[in-house]
Amino acid sequence: MQKSISILTVFVLILGIAFLVPTDSKAEGDAAKGGEVYKTYCATCHGDTGKGDGIAAAALDPKPRDLSNAEYVSGLTDAHIKKVVTEGGGSVGMSAAMPAWGGIIPEADINNIIAYVRADVCKCTAK
Repeated sequence: MQKSISILTVFVLILGIAFLVPTDSKAEGDAAKGGEVYKTYCATCHGDTGKGDGIAAAALDPKPRDLSNAEYVSGLTDAHIKKVVTEGGGSVGMSAAMPAWGGIIPEADINNIIAYVRADVCKCTAK
């Protein structure tokens, strides 16, 4: 009887831990703080509303991604967006014109940017 209780206890512990681990590395962030960081680092290219029409966009080829496109952005995981922001567009086979911000923007603020894009720019969630 003691052996079956300890196996059951181990099973319950493993099951409990499984619910605590995020499955898609979803970034948790503060959208309000993310808006300020977005305006500082992202709006120059992506534009104030995320349409890819910032003041620097005219000089870029290809043009910056339209982050207000809910259909497109909802198909991206937060982990993917985080990788693009942290390591640059080239890290995921996209435009190398998208710089790697990981050495400049703290991880918490990158999570905040993602929250802002989801809540206020595309008004979408990850699928």
